[in-house]
Amino acid sequence: MNIHEYQAKSLLAKYGVTVPKGGVAYTSEEAKTVAQELGGPVWVVKAQIHAGGRGKGGGVKVVKSTEEVSAAAKAMIGMQLVTHQTGPEGKEVKRVYIEDGCDIARELYLGAIIDRAKDCVTFMASTEGGMEIEEVAAKTPEKILMVSIDPATGIMPFHARKIAFGLGLEGKQVGAAVKFIMALYRAIVDTDASLVEINPLVVTGSGNVIALDAKMNFDDNALFRHKDIAELRDPDEEDPAELEAAQYDLNYIKLDGNIGCMVNGAGLAMATMDIIQLNGGTPANFLDVGGGATKEKVTEAFKIILKDENVEGILVNIFGGIMRCDVIAEGVVAAAREVALSVPLVVRLEGTNVDLGKKILAESGLPILSADDLGDAAEKIVKAVKEAA
Repeated sequence: MNIHEYQAKSLLAKYGVTVPKGGVAYTSEEAKTVAQELGGPVWVVKAQIHAGGRGKGGGVKVVKSTEEVSAAAKAMIGMQLVTHQTGPEGKEVKRVYIEDGCDIARELYLGAIIDRAKDCVTFMASTEGGMEIEEVAAKTPEKILMVSIDPATGIMPFHARKIAFGLGLEGKQVGAAVKFIMALYRAIVDTDASLVEINPLVVTGSGNVIALDAKMNFDDNALFRHKDIAELRDPDEEDPAELEAAQYDLNYIKLDGNIGCMVNGAGLAMATMDIIQLNGGTPANFLDVGGGATKEKVTEAFKIILKDENVEGILVNIFGGIMRCDVIAEGVVAAAREVALSVPLVVRLEGTNVDLGKKILAESGLPILSADDLGDAAEKIVKAVKEAA
């Protein structure tokens, strides 16, 4: 789950992470009121959407009067903000964040992720603040410092000092950075955050270290422990199909292709998307129905796939272990009849009750193509989509 910048800053501040003073506004009048309460004389107005690169798209403005704050907010609220992360359609701005201006001496980068390879939190730091870390990694990887924290000990002062010295900080800046980094680690662990990105991390003229921007992602599987964080979710920032899928406990992610996929198991779903690509097709989604799907759940999954107007064919790939092939077959048949299926459908079944599942499909009277294995299934759906085009 992602949250907005203003929410992330509020959360981090509770752990002692230094952030500028600010307030959220939903109208230009509210923005002016927030600016008056902050006092100025310089304010920054920031569009709040779940995407990076807002400044390049006109979503960040530095202003020097409350009237300019109001005008900037009025221009942003309701606009479709397009960045490299939103796609060409952009995202509608429904709120802005107004915060105090900052005396910026240096811009740095600081991020932390759950490192799956090392089973720990790993900090990433770079002197290239304000840039995309992917771009830094591609062009100047030597400028990225990585520091992993052993969960048995947690973060120690020497970890934070290593990062501070790696960023070229000195004097009182080092102490400020150590305090900042250790507070950030506590926030990550306590909230079950999967990613925190401070870009830029700013060193002020007076030597303070401040999070000028903040991005936080959380592990969905841990949200039951954090009802306060779960309440920060903004449904308007999420894909409607993904939200609907979550209601049925389906793992669905929309992609840019034209071949819908329904698979049981995340690994098999990834392999299915790969082999579609290998055969010259492009997957339209990732969809894992899980191991305990019912006929109704499969039907809903099928309907969610077909709501994507880009879908020109569907591949169902099921290996029945816990999942029974006959249940999948019943769900596929029910869904195909309910939505009046008009695109090619290839089904590959293997495992528990596979013969019964194939029998249900064969006797359905629907134009369903059966496949013997994964390679055969991918080849058939790609071919069927091309012939139907």
